[in-house]
Amino acid sequence: MSVDRVEEPATTEDAVTMTAAAVRYYDVAPGVRLNVRSGPGTSYSIVRVLPEGSRVAIYCQRPGTTVTGPYGTSNIWDNISNGQYVSDAYVHTGSDGYVASRCA
Repeated sequence: MSVDRVEEPATTEDAVTMTAAAVRYYDVAPGVRLNVRSGPGTSYSIVRVLPEGSRVAIYCQRPGTTVTGPYGTSNIWDNISNGQYVSDAYVHTGSDGYVASRCA
């Protein structure tokens, strides 16, 4: 067998995505500016707000405050960066359950 060509990642981001294959990106609900909190619940402080049309990487998930949003009612919180969580009820994962590993 011979190889005619080798495909290189188009961007550094593509290379990172290939390396971290377990990390997927998901759409935030349309028309929503989503609060990002320092922990998995509404009692945690807001660290930033995602603009409308955002996509988020989910690194891990954990239970927390139950929230009702466009995608149902859930107590699952998505870790999108170090110390940054969003309610899964506002993220279109296509599932009512966990889609990533539980946070340690």
